[in-house]
Amino acid sequence: MPRPREFDEQEAVAKATAVFRRRGYHATSVRDLGDELALKPSSLYRTFTDKHTLFLRALDHYRSHDSAAAERRLEAAGSCREVLRDWMVWMISGAGDVAAADGCFVVNTATELGTTDAAVQQRIEAAFEVTRDTLRKVLHRGRAAGELAADLDIDAAVESLFTTVLGLRVRERARHDPAQLITAIDFAIDALRSPPE
Repeated sequence: MPRPREFDEQEAVAKATAVFRRRGYHATSVRDLGDELALKPSSLYRTFTDKHTLFLRALDHYRSHDSAAAERRLEAAGSCREVLRDWMVWMISGAGDVAAADGCFVVNTATELGTTDAAVQQRIEAAFEVTRDTLRKVLHRGRAAGELAADLDIDAAVESLFTTVLGLRVRERARHDPAQLITAIDFAIDALRSPPE
């Protein structure tokens, strides 16, 4: 009869998420994971099969928490510009996360693994599409409320804001001056045209 597991699997995934986020996929060994999770390699393999499977679980865990928090912020009450600015500032101020200096796990993974791993790429694109869709809703809401120009090209605005956010997340990881990042945010928000008076 197999012995029952003596650890919380979800807690192990959460801890693995922090390790992968901090170190990246390639720089994280099974030994690193075992040390951080206080598990023997045999327990890791028995539960998660291999490092790649655990990495995918960690990426899913991060997405479920990070994406949900970001979506809630973008759905907050307030003017379109205020909501977008607050969300972008929140993104670069660490989103209230003590591991802020480690950057965004999804963006870090996109830059590390790019298109070399189909399962990872699928998750990255899904996360990116959630952000784009939510931005699109905010902009449609702002245009319907008369806060934005009626002829604003929303698809182009979504791509511009999304690209700005990805760049901000990379610069956050590089520990660039937050004041410079705020300047970039304000410029991006100001670029959204107001309706003519």
